[in-house]
Amino acid sequence: QVRLVESGGGLVQPGGSLTLSCTASVSIDNINTMAWYRQAPGLERELVALITIHGTTHYEESVKGRSTISRDNAKNSMLLQMNRLKPEDTAVYYCYARGGQSRYWGQGTQVTVSS
Repeated sequence: QVRLVESGGGLVQPGGSLTLSCTASVSIDNINTMAWYRQAPGLERELVALITIHGTTHYEESVKGRSTISRDNAKNSMLLQMNRLKPEDTAVYYCYARGGQSRYWGQGTQVTVSS
């Protein structure tokens, strides 16, 4: 069983930046894919960004160019740096990991972009 814990959410002004962190309870060396999803009120959960075990990344169109996903296997962690934040980025952000046939989710961290 893998436990994922997110941190770094909070209230930020439009145009601001923040970095979300996801720490796993076990080594992520063999975790094929790690990703960030988000869910805004009344909407479905959507993929924000993912990173594979080989370092390949993919970004949802609305965050492309202003977000960077990374993973640090030595720290069993994954980061999502987001810049030029917009009110529409407001959501609960979830950490996700897939290793083999197993899938894991964190509890989520709230990000609110508002003046």
